[in-house]
Amino acid sequence: MKKEDCFYLGKIVKKYSFKGELLAKLDTDEPNLYDNLDAIFIDLRGNLVPFFIESSQLHKSDLLRLKFEDVNDEADADALLKSDLYLPLELLPKLEGNKFYFHEVIGFTIKDKNFGDVGVITGINDSTAQSLFEIDRDGVEILIPMNDEFIVKVDRENKTIEVNTPEGLIDLYLEE
Repeated sequence: MKKEDCFYLGKIVKKYSFKGELLAKLDTDEPNLYDNLDAIFIDLRGNLVPFFIESSQLHKSDLLRLKFEDVNDEADADALLKSDLYLPLELLPKLEGNKFYFHEVIGFTIKDKNFGDVGVITGINDSTAQSLFEIDRDGVEILIPMNDEFIVKVDRENKTIEVNTPEGLIDLYLEE
């Protein structure tokens, strides 16, 4: 399993018991979706290694208490501390309407209500305070903020996202 085929679920933050149980901080708004997992991938030195889950339960809202098969004492648990957890992309819950996962819209076409076809989404820049669509328009990069007020419609069937951006925003990138 490659990292590109997975999504980041969270990180093992501390040991819970002397029997090898661990607590993981989940990076999700809905931790209860991940309460009954059979297995999980743990990033060990850059390799995703599958671990089978003997038992798991939510612990204090956003922590998941995990007991892995073959992790039976503190030494085994210590080896997994601070490790990142991953799951295959197909386990992501399906989103409806104008909600989407960043990886899901790569390759979608952006259409602006006033401007028309803007270009194709090549990536999402989420390193800034406001996440941005990175759009390629014939070799010119256009950045559009991923603002709920701008996003009119996500059309998964036709792989398009309709936006309504402030007048002149797209033109800023196209003026010579």
